[in-house]
Amino acid sequence: MSSDKNGRTSIHPSLKPARPHRGILAVFVAGVSLQAAGVPALAVVLLGSSGYDALARSYPGIFTSLLSAILRVVAEGASWLTVGALVCALFLRAVPGQSRRLLDQDFEVRVGRASALVWAGSALLLIPVDAADANGQTIETLLLPGALPYLVQGSYLPGAWIVAFILASASYFLLALGSRWTTFLPALLASMLAVLAPVVVGQVLVGPGHDFGSDAAIIGVPVSAALFGASTVLTLRLCSGRAIRPGTLDRFVRMAWFAWPLVLGSEMVLAAFKLVGPDPWQTATATLILTRLGLLVGLACLFAFTVIGERRRRISRHQLTLLSCVGTTLSLTYLLVGVVMTRIPPPQYFVPTTIAEVFFGFTIDEAPTLTVLATSWRPNILFAVIAVSAVILYLAALRRVRSRGHAWPLGRTVSWVLGWVVVVVATSSGLGKYSGIDFGVHMTVHMALNMLAPLLLVMGGVVTLFLRATTPAGTHGAAGPHEWLAAVLKWRVLRVLYNPLLIFVLFIGSYYGLYFTGLFEEAMRFHWGHQAMNLHFLIVGYLYYSLIIGVDRPPRPLPHLGRLGFVLAAMPFHAFFGVILMTSTTLIAEDFYRQVGAPWADLSASQYVGGGVAWAGGELPLLIVIIALGIQWARQDQREAVRKDRHFDSGLDDDFEEYNAMLRRLANRRATADSREDT
Repeated sequence: MSSDKNGRTSIHPSLKPARPHRGILAVFVAGVSLQAAGVPALAVVLLGSSGYDALARSYPGIFTSLLSAILRVVAEGASWLTVGALVCALFLRAVPGQSRRLLDQDFEVRVGRASALVWAGSALLLIPVDAADANGQTIETLLLPGALPYLVQGSYLPGAWIVAFILASASYFLLALGSRWTTFLPALLASMLAVLAPVVVGQVLVGPGHDFGSDAAIIGVPVSAALFGASTVLTLRLCSGRAIRPGTLDRFVRMAWFAWPLVLGSEMVLAAFKLVGPDPWQTATATLILTRLGLLVGLACLFAFTVIGERRRRISRHQLTLLSCVGTTLSLTYLLVGVVMTRIPPPQYFVPTTIAEVFFGFTIDEAPTLTVLATSWRPNILFAVIAVSAVILYLAALRRVRSRGHAWPLGRTVSWVLGWVVVVVATSSGLGKYSGIDFGVHMTVHMALNMLAPLLLVMGGVVTLFLRATTPAGTHGAAGPHEWLAAVLKWRVLRVLYNPLLIFVLFIGSYYGLYFTGLFEEAMRFHWGHQAMNLHFLIVGYLYYSLIIGVDRPPRPLPHLGRLGFVLAAMPFHAFFGVILMTSTTLIAEDFYRQVGAPWADLSASQYVGGGVAWAGGELPLLIVIIALGIQWARQDQREAVRKDRHFDSGLDDDFEEYNAMLRRLANRRATADSREDT
């Protein structure tokens, strides 16, 4: 058993490479393949046309249904492997020295390349197959002229597979062509988004409470892919006889302790969302949900047993390999049960819903008065989890900084916490609840997420805090959080992203490009679109204010005069946007709002209020920024004056030194000229 420099005990399997466990590997691969093909095939045969009949949909035949199910298993399994391989390569590697940068030769990267290629191929095949399956047509129908485009437009799922194909292909090319840590980071982001694409347009899109279900899936699906995908990659590494360093396993354990609550919590929220209506426990969906929960509990117990056994040196390498294979088999079963669930209409499909529940997931009965907005809360799970996680990580870093005897301004901590409080209030209070049905309320949320919350967050100095809280690994140490953060800060892509012109276009163009096109109306029809829009507001606002008034030094810092000009340039665009909304006779998203049909709705008045909010909400924060910039400028000048006074008092005034240096250069030049004349 080994210990790190802080005295913590590390998991300690043998570091020496072992012979490949060919018997275990063969049995494992054969069993996994049989399981992956057999379970969906059995489910499709047993279900027959029942799932299609329940939705009043034509049965496309067993071949189309079976092909769709098997391709879905291949795509999701490959997505798990891709995400897991990237997580292992980026964050779990504990290779010291210069070799930590040679990611292109890693076993994990090679697994990621192969799985990303399979993922992209299966997603490409699923576009026509699921187009036929979702519309109740046979594969032969796709051969008819014009059939494929028509069928693709008839369902959300083919479009999701198009997105998954594009992003999976991008991940493959990044893995195939790149070798730097920062090259694989966008590959992981693309993979996470690709994993979510078919999920957010699936069963979580329908039924009362689908806002909770969608948020739970958005959180749980990528986390489970990272957790179980990484464990599968480590299992393959063990079966191939490759060594796993203690540091790698330690990092995996820490990741698992963080991921398990998110996976279990999201699964329980999804269970509560799906099991509604009369006698939901009598349905096949209930049985499958209980099976998935049981598998998660079993995996958690197996994980705890393995960790405890390894820490106590009671498990050999051979036993560790067997336990890892068992865990991978259970996680694959978890995935397969999820795929089978997509073939069965869940109970929430058949619960009568209002038009508001169709779009938002909940009913809205009262007009948005100030009292209602203040008291009518509905938790936004996604932003609540993000906010709580961000505050916990910040406070943990703060505790570590202070434990080292370093000071940290209280104002920065208060600013960071208040920023996330604004995010939670804007998304989970009555403001967030009514933002989908009332344009004026929506614009208030927009201003809060785009102008107020980022202004507070950038004053928190989170990057500076994390750099101080983390310890550099050194030349011969394994890369850790400090190196990862430093690599991102030196990343060329980040320098391009922080181009002032680009940020200005994103910040201002978002208003005009979103609201004066059909993009806003289309996004409001889906919960995931609404969440993506809010996240966009927050990120773009953070980029804008971090360039102007942030505590953290941006990759492309602007002088104070440039920052002032940056702010002043944005103010007319805000004012013009607000004036357009207030005076325009064309209503924003009129068809959507009339379709929702709120009885109290006055679309013209709501848009007028929204324009006023955009005008005032955009101008006031910018005026605050101008005042803050003036204060920062004055403080910087004061610090510079103090520095010069201190330098002068020490007898090392810069101006005098430069003047004396100039005199010495002139004297030397004259002496050189005189010597030449004497010669």
